[in-house]
Amino acid sequence: MTNLTPTGFLSIDGASLEYKWLAPQAADAPTIVMLHEGLGCVGLWGDFPEELQQATGAGIFAYSRAGYGQSSPVALPRPLDYMQREALDVLPKLLDAIGFKRGLLLGHSDGASIATIYAGAHQDHRLNGLVLIAPHFIVEDISIKSIAAIKTTFETTDLRTKLARWHKDVDNAFHGWNGAWLDPKFRDWDISEYLAYIRVPVMIVQGADDQYGTLRQVEIAQEECYCPVDLKIIAGAAHSPHREAAGPTLDAIVQFAKAALRDDPGLQAA
Repeated sequence: MTNLTPTGFLSIDGASLEYKWLAPQAADAPTIVMLHEGLGCVGLWGDFPEELQQATGAGIFAYSRAGYGQSSPVALPRPLDYMQREALDVLPKLLDAIGFKRGLLLGHSDGASIATIYAGAHQDHRLNGLVLIAPHFIVEDISIKSIAAIKTTFETTDLRTKLARWHKDVDNAFHGWNGAWLDPKFRDWDISEYLAYIRVPVMIVQGADDQYGTLRQVEIAQEECYCPVDLKIIAGAAHSPHREAAGPTLDAIVQFAKAALRDDPGLQAA
């Protein structure tokens, strides 16, 4: 049995990964595993994990991937298949390490892409569903334009200082993500093939004004998936609806989570 302290570090493939665990433990209730965005980490989820735990009764596990937050740095430049590597190599070991028995993957942006790859590549009977916030399945012009713009912002404003509050090695975090996306070869990155192999319900949450992706991402999921795909467009939100319109986003995710986990005897209804 795996009993984790509320915060700490896990050693996976030689990296020390920062995590936050909100009870109940995996043996007692389903777990929602949270996968952050390309510049995210445990801390940048804010109060959302606590709100999600209180509303669902599920355990919440959030971690910072290598190169982010207080986790170990990574060698730069990142390989252009870094999301596939996370989903195929790191995440399976992490789920085993935390004693994951049943529950959901909830990913934002890069994290949503990683969740997609994992679910498509592993027919994991422990998985009851996916929540994908602003996922990327292909690279769009709008993505590259916004990522190029944030590079200028990082170099010319106080964004670096703001991000340094959350990342132990802010340059490693920023350039690992930004450098990969702006590599010309990254334009060929495409993970849509994994969608056809997902065998659990999927919810996509998309900000109506997302500056990093269009509704083409949603259309690809609807075209490629054989599993049910629920869609929630969040008005007044851009790329981070859980921060920009937290109430409607939380409500949509909680409704999906309760439906996906409704038969679980360990889930205590809020």
